[in-house]
Amino acid sequence: MRKNFWLTVALFSTQLVLAQGTKQITIDDLYKNNTFSVKNVPGFNAMRDGDYYTQIDNEEGRQLIRVYNLETGKQEQTLFDNSTQKAGSAIVNIDEYILSRDEQKMLLLSDAENIYRRSVLHHVYVYGIESGVVKPLDNDKVLHATFSPDGKKVAFVKNNNLYYKDLATDKVVQVTTDGEKNKIINGNCDWVYEEEFGFSRAFDWSKDGNYLSYYRFDESAVPEYTIAKYTGLYPEQYTYKYPKTGERNSVVQIKIYDVRNGSTINANTGTETDQYIPRIKWTEDPSKLCVYRMNRLQNNLELLLTSAADGSTTTIYSDNNKSYITIDDEITFLPDGHSMIIRNEKAAYSHLFHWDWKIPKLIDLTEGLFDVDALVAVDVKRELVYYTAAENSPLERNLYVVNFKGKKDRCLTPERGTHAITPCEGNNFFIDKYSQINKVPVYYLRNANGKIIRTLEDNKALDNKLKEYALGDIRIMKIKGADEMLNAWMITPPGFDSSKKYPVLMYQYSGPGSQEVADRFPLGNYFWHQMLAQKGYIVVCADGTGTGFRGEEFRKKTYLQLGKAESDDQIAVAKELGKLSYVDKARIGIWGWSYGGFMSSTCIMKGNDVFKTAIAVAPVTNWRYYDNIYTERYMRTPQENPSGYDENAPEKMADKLKGNFLLIHGTADDNVHFQNAVMLTSALIRADKDFESEYYPDKAHGISGGNTRHQLYKRMTNFILKNL
Repeated sequence: MRKNFWLTVALFSTQLVLAQGTKQITIDDLYKNNTFSVKNVPGFNAMRDGDYYTQIDNEEGRQLIRVYNLETGKQEQTLFDNSTQKAGSAIVNIDEYILSRDEQKMLLLSDAENIYRRSVLHHVYVYGIESGVVKPLDNDKVLHATFSPDGKKVAFVKNNNLYYKDLATDKVVQVTTDGEKNKIINGNCDWVYEEEFGFSRAFDWSKDGNYLSYYRFDESAVPEYTIAKYTGLYPEQYTYKYPKTGERNSVVQIKIYDVRNGSTINANTGTETDQYIPRIKWTEDPSKLCVYRMNRLQNNLELLLTSAADGSTTTIYSDNNKSYITIDDEITFLPDGHSMIIRNEKAAYSHLFHWDWKIPKLIDLTEGLFDVDALVAVDVKRELVYYTAAENSPLERNLYVVNFKGKKDRCLTPERGTHAITPCEGNNFFIDKYSQINKVPVYYLRNANGKIIRTLEDNKALDNKLKEYALGDIRIMKIKGADEMLNAWMITPPGFDSSKKYPVLMYQYSGPGSQEVADRFPLGNYFWHQMLAQKGYIVVCADGTGTGFRGEEFRKKTYLQLGKAESDDQIAVAKELGKLSYVDKARIGIWGWSYGGFMSSTCIMKGNDVFKTAIAVAPVTNWRYYDNIYTERYMRTPQENPSGYDENAPEKMADKLKGNFLLIHGTADDNVHFQNAVMLTSALIRADKDFESEYYPDKAHGISGGNTRHQLYKRMTNFILKNL
C-alpha cells in the first residue's frame, strides 16, 4: 500500500493556494452570472469501434450531432442537423440522444419534464441516419425509450404501462394493460425504489432482444402522502405513494415477456412479499436473467439465476452482513456462463472479486486496506478489470487495472488527486476528469496504458478567472473528533493573520458513506464559502464517523443510531477549533443541507454550549418521517429501535436550543417532506424558543428555479453576517 501524503496532525501542514487577486465574490456571481462555471465534455459518446465519438454541437441556434476522431479530435461527419432534418415541419430541440447498437438509428429526446429525481418524460423521435427521416415514437411524452439490441424495436413506458414499437411496421405493442396511477406500475420504479436504489427504468431487453424483463409494482397498499402546490385560487393537491419507516412497501414482481409469442411468465422470487428486488440484470446467456433478492432488513442478498422460459431460479451467490449491504451496479457477467466480477465488503473494505459459482471459487482481485470506488470496465478479451480506488489515500481516486486472477495490478493515473473515469467502447481509451483541491478539472483522453493522448477540456478560462479574485487559502488537515482523527479542510480569509481572532462556520453532510473532504475541485459550495472567507470567516468541513472510504467499520459505526456519533464528532471538532489562538470560540456556527441539515439542527441543540449559530436546509428532523428503504437500512424499523429514532431527533431536542437558528425548507419537497420542518417548528414553539424560518413555495428538495437559489443564499449570507 502506498504512503498517505496527508497523514499529519498539524493543522496547516498542507497549504493549497489557488490564486491571489483583488476582486470580491458576490451572490450575483454565484447564482445569476455563473461566473465560476466549470466546463465539462457534454454529449460525449464513444462509438462501438472505439476510435470515434459523437457529440452535440450548438452553432447559431442549430444543433448538430457530429462524429469526431477520438485520438485527434478531427471532425469526420455530421449525423444530424436539426435545422434541416425535422419532424415534419417541426424543429426538434435535443435534450439527449441515444444511438442504436448498430449505429444506424438515433432516439432524439426533447422537452424534458422531470417527475422525480431520475424519472424524466420526453417527447421522443426516431431518426434514421441513412434515410434522414425523423418520426415521433409516440404522440405523447414517454419514459425510458430504449432500443432493442438489434435496433429494430423501441420499448418505453407510458401511463404506468410498458410498450414497444416495431420500427419496421410502426406497430405499437402494449405489453401490459393494468397500469394505474397510485396502484400498479409496470416498467418504471415506484418513488422509494427510484430514490433509494438509484434507478428508474425498470425493464431491460435480453441480449438477443427476444425477451423484455420488467418490474411490476403493486403499490395499492402503500400509504399516500399529499403535497399542496400553490398554483391557483385553490391549491392543487398532489398525492403519491410514499412508504415511511415501518410502513408497507409495494409488492414487487419480476415478469419476463416473450416478444416472439406475446406470453408472460413470473420469475420465482419466493413466497415472501415484504422484501426488495433492487436490481435485475440479463447475463450473457440471453435465456438467463439475474434477479437480486434482498430481505427488508437489507443484510442478506441473494442473486437468483432465472430461466426466461419458465421463471425457475437457482441461487448463484449470497452475501450476509451484520448491519447492512449496499446495493450498486458493480457486477459484470462473463461469457463463460458461470462466473462474474462483483464487489462486496467481505474483507472489511469494499473490494472486487472474480466469483465462479460452478466451482465455486472466489478470487480476490483488489486486496488491501482501502476501498474500491467503482468498477469502471471489464475487458473480456484481454481478461482485465479496470477500477478506481482510494488506495493512495481516502482523499484520492486513481485508475487501476488487474487481470482476472488478481495479478499484475497497475496504477494508470499516477497524478495525485481525483480521477473520475469514463470508459470508451473497446476499452482502448478512457476519459479522465482530473482535479485536485487547488486545480480546476481537466478532461484527458488516456489510452489503455494510462498515457495522456490529448486534452479534451482544460477549463483554462475558469483558471484565469480565479486569478482575478482574492481567494482564501484552502488546507487539507486532520483534526480530532470524538474518538479518532478525522479528515478535514479549512478555508482561511485572504490576508489571514494568525494573531487575530476569526469566527468559524462549519459545513458538513455526514450521511452514511458520503464524502465532503477529498482532493478534488470544486468542493461543496466552494465559491460561496470563499465569499464568506472574504468577509472574514474561517470555513471548515470535517468528515465524521459514518462517512466513506475509510473502511466498513468506520462507515457502519452509526448503525442503529443515526446522528449520535456524527454530531459527537462535529461538536468535538468545534471544541478543537475553539482551542486555536486565531479562532473566536464564542463565534462558531454550523450549516448543512438534507442530512447535513439534520446534523446542524442536532448540533446546535445538543452542542448548545459550543455553537452560536446554525442553518438547516431541508433537514430530516425525525427519521420516523423519512422513507423506509433508506432509514431502515441504517436504523431498522421504529418498532424495533424506538430509542435510536427518538434519542437522536432534533424534534425531541427542541427545548435545548439556545443559539441563533434558521430553518429552511421547500413546501413541495417530495423527498424530505416539509412535514419535517413543520414538526420541528411545532416543537420549538412548544418549548417557547426564538428562531427564524424560511419556506420556499412549490420548491422541491433542491430548492431551485428562477431567482430561488439567489434569494436562498442571500438569506443565508445575511443571517450569518448578523448572527455569527
